[in-house]
Amino acid sequence: MATASEVIAVISPARAIPSNWKESVSYWWSAGDKESLISQERLLRRLPFFSSSPNATQPDPNNEANMDDLQAKVVGKMSQYQLDTPKRFLNQFAITPITPVESSGAPPPTVVLHGYGAGLGFFFLNFQSLGEWAAKRGGSVYALDWLGMGLSARVPFKVHAKRENTEQRVKEAEDFFLDALEEWRVRNGFETMNLIGHSLGGYLSVAYALRHPTRVSRLILVSPAGVPRDPNATDAAIQQAAAADVAAADSGATSSTSHAAAGKKLRHNSKNQDKEDVPPKRRILTATWRGLWEAGWSPFQVARSLGPLGPMLVARYSNWRLKALPDEDARSMNDYIYHITRAKGSGEYCISHILAPGAHARLPLVDRVDKLTVPTTFVYGDGDWMDSKGGAESVQKMRAAGNKDVRNVIIPYAGHHVYLDNPDATNKLLQKELDKTVPGLRA
Repeated sequence: MATASEVIAVISPARAIPSNWKESVSYWWSAGDKESLISQERLLRRLPFFSSSPNATQPDPNNEANMDDLQAKVVGKMSQYQLDTPKRFLNQFAITPITPVESSGAPPPTVVLHGYGAGLGFFFLNFQSLGEWAAKRGGSVYALDWLGMGLSARVPFKVHAKRENTEQRVKEAEDFFLDALEEWRVRNGFETMNLIGHSLGGYLSVAYALRHPTRVSRLILVSPAGVPRDPNATDAAIQQAAAADVAAADSGATSSTSHAAAGKKLRHNSKNQDKEDVPPKRRILTATWRGLWEAGWSPFQVARSLGPLGPMLVARYSNWRLKALPDEDARSMNDYIYHITRAKGSGEYCISHILAPGAHARLPLVDRVDKLTVPTTFVYGDGDWMDSKGGAESVQKMRAAGNKDVRNVIIPYAGHHVYLDNPDATNKLLQKELDKTVPGLRA
């Protein structure tokens, strides 16, 4: 398998996004592990401070993007950070000052964490700004691929808890990612970190902060997943049962037999009511979809199972999602997305354990965030499919619990991928929030 330590001399422009089956077959045939690394490095080489060598202390002078003095202040390099267990590693892109700042004057390291099935390359429009912030404030920025996603190690993902044991299922799924992040922090010797998490990365950032409250300086949650409760669970008793489940999970207790039975009965009655209102065909499709979800199927399995036609499926997503990007950027992103999609299934299988069908958390964050004591900013796009009301309710609950340094921000002209849709506004917000972590500085 190709590794990030290999220096790639020349990278050609990304291929055109396939538009027919012949192009799709050709795309599939040329894919491989080395091409996966190339697809990531192609996105990063546009940065003036990027170096292809993981051991570099200076940016690569041959990098065509090196056009300003930013390269004299920070260096960016990608590597595969080995964890304690063999074959377990996290893919990372590190932006660090060339001249280190004394620890007393430097802000905590900032860690950027992507969403479900994505990778650090999704933030390619934000790294320049984060590099400028690092150069100005003497901070370090690390973008990580979650274990089992992106270009990190694709180790087996397993949850041993029974399906009806929601609390344990969620905990085991969260452990897969959080244990690796904590191991990475310890091995790096970081006392605290700022966490910037998008979507599932935002959800897991909150879960990490709840587990390790003294290790997080600030949370910036960009369109976080799993915040609100399921709006279809209108029965007040069901909502109360869900809240009780969360309280039991957070306290380490398990639900009583009578409580579990009552909750099961309430949900059963709710489902029967739903069946009366849904047309038969839709009911069958919904049941099939729910069955696949609960069985642990991943949307990325579909792309992989299509083999030579997989690139065509990814292309349909790219043509829809990346249409606002310049052609070269769209082609580069499509190539990157396809290569991380074709990789062996691993962390992606967490989704059915953390989220219920309909993409609402089994243990919603809104019922957990009142225990957070760290400064937190929720960020949503004005066209976001994630419900910003969940963030607003979370802010109210956190303030009521005594955490006053929290707020909810809406970015205009942006959807779920806020940082891609409106990078300028997102970058300004990130710099402003990160400045609050610089000792002696008030933004």
